[in-house]
Amino acid sequence: MTKLVGLQGNLMNFAYQLTSNREEAEDLVQDTTLKVLDNESKYVDNVNFKGWVLTIMRNIFINNYRRKVRSATIIDTTEDLYHLNLSQESGLETPEGTFATKEISKAINEFTDEYKVPFTMYVAGYKYSEIAEHMNLPLGTVKSRIYFARKRLQNTLQDYR
Repeated sequence: MTKLVGLQGNLMNFAYQLTSNREEAEDLVQDTTLKVLDNESKYVDNVNFKGWVLTIMRNIFINNYRRKVRSATIIDTTEDLYHLNLSQESGLETPEGTFATKEISKAINEFTDEYKVPFTMYVAGYKYSEIAEHMNLPLGTVKSRIYFARKRLQNTLQDYR
C-alpha cells in the first residue's frame, strides 16, 4: 500500500506523542503497520485512510497500556489501602526489595489525603474519570494531583534511580 508508506512520518509523530519514547514509538509504528497490512481487506474506500490508520495505532497503544497496567498490579488487601500495588516480579523476596517497598509506602503515606488517595487509586489501575467521580472532583484536578504526587515521589526517592 503506497498510502501507508506515505503516512510513515505522520505515524511516527503520532506514536511519539503517545509514548514520549523513541524506541516505543518505533515499535508502535511497526505494530500499526503490520496490523494495517493484516486488515487491509477490512478497509472501506469511502473512509479517511489516515484516520483509519491513526485509530488503529491509538487502539494498539491503549490495549498495550491496559495490558501493562493489569499485569503490573495486584490487589491491595491491606486495611488502609495505601500500599503501593507492585507487580508479582517486584523483587520483594530480597531484603533490598522489602526495604525499597517500605520506603515507597512511607513516602506515599506522608502525602496529604488530597494527593495520596488519587495517586494510590491511579496506581491501583483506576481511570482518571473513575477517580474524579469517586472523589467528586473535576478531571483536571485529579490529573494535576496525580502528576504532582508522582513528581514529589520521584524527588523523595531519587536515590533509588
